[in-house]
Amino acid sequence: MVGLDQLLGFGLAALVIIVIPGPSVVFVIGRAVSYGQRVALTSVWGNTLGLFVVMALVCLGLGTIVAESILVFTVIKLAGAAYLVWLGVQAFRHRREMRFGAGEGRAPLTGWKALRQGFVVGVSNPKGFMMFAALLPPFVDRSGAASVPVQMFTLGCVAVVLGLVCDSAWALAAGRARDWFVASERRGSVLGAIGGTSMVGLGVGMALTGRPD
Repeated sequence: MVGLDQLLGFGLAALVIIVIPGPSVVFVIGRAVSYGQRVALTSVWGNTLGLFVVMALVCLGLGTIVAESILVFTVIKLAGAAYLVWLGVQAFRHRREMRFGAGEGRAPLTGWKALRQGFVVGVSNPKGFMMFAALLPPFVDRSGAASVPVQMFTLGCVAVVLGLVCDSAWALAAGRARDWFVASERRGSVLGAIGGTSMVGLGVGMALTGRPD
Protein backbone atom coordinates (compact mmCIF):
# COMPACT_ATOMS: atom_id res chain seq x y z
CA MET A 1 0.00 0.00 0.00
CA VAL A 2 1.04 3.58 -0.62
CA GLY A 3 1.02 5.71 2.50
CA LEU A 4 -1.23 8.74 2.85
CA ASP A 5 1.79 10.99 3.32
CA GLN A 6 3.20 9.72 0.03
CA LEU A 7 -0.07 10.38 -1.79
CA LEU A 8 -0.48 13.87 -0.37
CA GLY A 9 3.14 14.83 -0.95
CA PHE A 10 3.21 13.53 -4.49
CA GLY A 11 -0.24 14.91 -5.29
CA LEU A 12 0.80 18.39 -4.20
CA ALA A 13 4.05 18.26 -6.20
CA ALA A 14 2.25 16.95 -9.28
CA LEU A 15 -0.50 19.57 -8.98
CA VAL A 16 2.04 22.38 -8.91
CA ILE A 17 3.48 21.12 -12.20
CA ILE A 18 0.14 20.30 -13.82
CA VAL A 19 -1.65 23.59 -13.12
CA ILE A 20 1.09 25.52 -14.94
CA PRO A 21 -0.04 25.70 -18.60
CA GLY A 22 2.14 23.48 -20.75
CA PRO A 23 1.98 21.60 -24.08
CA SER A 24 -1.16 19.65 -23.10
CA VAL A 25 -3.03 22.82 -22.17
CA VAL A 26 -2.03 24.59 -25.39
CA PHE A 27 -3.12 21.54 -27.39
CA VAL A 28 -6.49 21.33 -25.63
CA ILE A 29 -7.19 25.05 -26.01
CA GLY A 30 -6.25 24.80 -29.68
CA ARG A 31 -8.76 21.97 -30.11
CA ALA A 32 -11.44 23.95 -28.28
CA VAL A 33 -11.11 27.14 -30.29
CA SER A 34 -10.83 25.29 -33.60
CA TYR A 35 -13.48 22.58 -33.20
CA GLY A 36 -15.48 23.22 -30.04
CA GLN A 37 -15.93 21.97 -26.51
CA ARG A 38 -16.92 18.40 -27.33
CA VAL A 39 -13.87 17.76 -29.50
CA ALA A 40 -11.65 19.41 -26.90
CA LEU A 41 -12.96 17.18 -24.10
CA THR A 42 -12.57 14.09 -26.28
CA SER A 43 -9.02 15.19 -27.07
CA VAL A 44 -8.38 15.53 -23.33
CA TRP A 45 -9.38 11.90 -22.82
CA GLY A 46 -7.14 10.81 -25.68
CA ASN A 47 -4.24 12.83 -24.35
CA THR A 48 -4.83 11.37 -20.88
CA LEU A 49 -4.75 7.82 -22.25
CA GLY A 50 -1.46 8.67 -23.95
CA LEU A 51 -0.01 9.99 -20.70
CA PHE A 52 -1.25 6.87 -18.91
CA VAL A 53 0.72 4.71 -21.34
CA VAL A 54 3.78 6.91 -20.82
CA MET A 55 3.41 6.60 -17.05
CA ALA A 56 3.08 2.81 -17.27
CA LEU A 57 6.22 2.59 -19.42
CA VAL A 58 8.13 4.68 -16.89
CA CYS A 59 6.99 2.34 -14.12
CA LEU A 60 8.34 -0.57 -16.17
CA GLY A 61 11.71 1.15 -16.43
CA LEU A 62 11.51 2.32 -20.04
CA GLY A 63 11.41 5.96 -18.99
CA THR A 64 15.10 5.76 -18.15
CA ILE A 65 15.90 4.84 -21.75
CA VAL A 66 14.12 7.92 -23.06
CA ALA A 67 15.66 10.14 -20.41
CA GLU A 68 19.22 8.95 -21.09
CA SER A 69 19.22 8.26 -24.83
CA ILE A 70 19.59 11.38 -26.96
CA LEU A 71 18.59 9.45 -30.09
CA VAL A 72 15.37 7.99 -28.66
CA PHE A 73 14.43 11.31 -27.07
CA THR A 74 15.01 13.19 -30.34
CA VAL A 75 13.07 10.70 -32.48
CA ILE A 76 10.03 10.80 -30.17
CA LYS A 77 10.26 14.57 -29.87
CA LEU A 78 10.41 15.21 -33.63
CA ALA A 79 7.63 12.71 -34.37
CA GLY A 80 5.35 14.39 -31.84
CA ALA A 81 6.28 17.86 -33.08
CA ALA A 82 5.58 16.94 -36.71
CA TYR A 83 2.18 15.52 -35.76
CA LEU A 84 1.24 18.68 -33.88
CA VAL A 85 2.25 20.85 -36.84
CA TRP A 86 0.15 18.68 -39.14
CA LEU A 87 -2.87 18.97 -36.84
CA GLY A 88 -2.40 22.74 -36.68
CA VAL A 89 -2.23 23.04 -40.46
CA GLN A 90 -5.41 20.97 -40.83
CA ALA A 91 -7.23 23.14 -38.29
CA PHE A 92 -6.10 26.29 -40.11
CA ARG A 93 -7.19 24.93 -43.49
CA HIS A 94 -10.67 24.01 -42.24
CA ARG A 95 -11.28 27.17 -40.22
CA ARG A 96 -13.98 28.34 -42.67
CA GLU A 97 -15.87 25.03 -42.67
CA MET A 98 -17.68 25.71 -39.40
CA ARG A 99 -21.35 26.61 -39.51
CA PHE A 100 -22.29 29.64 -37.55
CA GLY A 101 -25.55 30.47 -35.91
CA ALA A 102 -27.03 30.73 -32.44
CA GLY A 103 -23.53 30.78 -31.03
CA GLU A 104 -22.79 27.23 -32.09
CA GLY A 105 -20.18 25.85 -34.44
CA ARG A 106 -19.88 22.54 -36.20
CA ALA A 107 -16.80 20.51 -35.40
CA PRO A 108 -15.67 18.73 -38.59
CA LEU A 109 -14.00 16.04 -36.52
CA THR A 110 -15.39 12.74 -35.27
CA GLY A 111 -15.09 11.73 -31.64
CA TRP A 112 -12.93 8.72 -32.48
CA LYS A 113 -10.58 10.81 -34.58
CA ALA A 114 -10.26 13.43 -31.83
CA LEU A 115 -9.58 10.69 -29.28
CA ARG A 116 -6.93 9.12 -31.50
CA GLN A 117 -5.22 12.43 -32.19
CA GLY A 118 -5.16 13.30 -28.50
CA PHE A 119 -3.66 9.89 -27.71
CA VAL A 120 -0.88 10.31 -30.26
CA VAL A 121 -0.03 13.75 -28.89
CA GLY A 122 0.04 12.45 -25.32
CA VAL A 123 2.12 9.36 -25.98
CA SER A 124 4.58 11.11 -28.32
CA ASN A 125 5.46 13.95 -25.95
CA PRO A 126 8.89 13.03 -24.50
CA LYS A 127 8.41 15.59 -21.74
CA GLY A 128 5.86 13.20 -20.25
CA PHE A 129 8.57 10.56 -19.92
CA MET A 130 10.92 13.11 -18.38
CA MET A 131 8.32 14.37 -15.92
CA PHE A 132 7.30 10.95 -14.62
CA ALA A 133 10.90 9.69 -14.55
CA ALA A 134 11.94 12.69 -12.45
CA LEU A 135 8.84 13.07 -10.27
CA LEU A 136 7.97 9.50 -9.26
CA PRO A 137 11.21 8.06 -7.76
CA PRO A 138 11.61 10.63 -4.92
CA PHE A 139 8.22 9.65 -3.49
CA VAL A 140 8.80 5.88 -3.55
CA ASP A 141 9.36 4.17 -0.21
CA ARG A 142 11.83 1.39 -1.00
CA SER A 143 11.38 -0.09 2.47
CA GLY A 144 7.61 -0.16 2.18
CA ALA A 145 5.40 -3.23 1.90
CA ALA A 146 4.40 -2.50 -1.69
CA SER A 147 6.88 -3.07 -4.51
CA VAL A 148 8.50 -0.08 -6.19
CA PRO A 149 6.63 -0.53 -9.54
CA VAL A 150 3.29 -0.77 -7.70
CA GLN A 151 4.01 2.40 -5.73
CA MET A 152 5.11 4.24 -8.87
CA PHE A 153 2.01 3.09 -10.75
CA THR A 154 -0.31 4.17 -7.93
CA LEU A 155 1.29 7.59 -7.64
CA GLY A 156 1.38 7.93 -11.42
CA CYS A 157 -2.37 7.34 -11.59
CA VAL A 158 -2.84 10.24 -9.18
CA ALA A 159 -0.93 12.52 -11.56
CA VAL A 160 -2.89 11.26 -14.58
CA VAL A 161 -6.22 11.94 -12.86
CA LEU A 162 -5.11 15.42 -11.78
CA GLY A 163 -4.05 16.13 -15.35
CA LEU A 164 -7.42 14.94 -16.65
CA VAL A 165 -9.29 17.26 -14.29
CA CYS A 166 -7.13 20.32 -15.03
CA ASP A 167 -7.10 19.81 -18.80
CA SER A 168 -10.88 19.30 -18.80
CA ALA A 169 -11.30 22.59 -16.96
CA TRP A 170 -9.23 24.35 -19.61
CA ALA A 171 -11.28 22.69 -22.36
CA LEU A 172 -14.57 23.80 -20.79
CA ALA A 173 -13.35 27.37 -20.30
CA ALA A 174 -12.00 27.66 -23.84
CA GLY A 175 -15.15 26.07 -25.24
CA ARG A 176 -17.38 28.61 -23.50
CA ALA A 177 -15.27 31.51 -24.74
CA ARG A 178 -15.54 30.08 -28.25
CA ASP A 179 -19.35 30.41 -28.22
CA TRP A 180 -19.04 34.19 -28.40
CA PHE A 181 -16.54 34.03 -31.23
CA VAL A 182 -18.51 31.65 -33.45
CA ALA A 183 -21.59 33.88 -33.26
CA SER A 184 -19.81 35.90 -35.95
CA GLU A 185 -18.42 34.17 -39.04
CA ARG A 186 -15.48 36.56 -39.15
CA ARG A 187 -14.63 36.09 -35.48
CA GLY A 188 -15.07 32.34 -35.80
CA SER A 189 -12.71 32.16 -38.76
CA VAL A 190 -10.11 34.20 -36.89
CA LEU A 191 -10.49 31.96 -33.85
CA GLY A 192 -10.03 28.84 -35.98
CA ALA A 193 -6.86 30.34 -37.40
CA ILE A 194 -5.61 31.11 -33.90
CA GLY A 195 -6.27 27.54 -32.78
CA GLY A 196 -4.40 26.09 -35.75
CA THR A 197 -1.53 28.52 -35.41
CA SER A 198 -1.16 27.76 -31.70
CA MET A 199 -0.71 24.05 -32.43
CA VAL A 200 1.80 24.76 -35.19
CA GLY A 201 3.71 26.98 -32.76
CA LEU A 202 3.54 24.26 -30.11
CA GLY A 203 4.95 21.72 -32.55
CA VAL A 204 7.78 24.02 -33.62
CA GLY A 205 8.56 24.85 -30.00
CA MET A 206 8.66 21.16 -29.10
CA ALA A 207 11.03 20.45 -31.99
CA LEU A 208 13.41 23.23 -30.93
CA THR A 209 13.42 22.31 -27.25
CA GLY A 210 16.30 20.16 -26.10
CA ARG A 211 16.62 17.80 -23.19
CA PRO A 212 16.95 19.39 -19.77
CA ASP A 213 20.51 18.03 -19.27
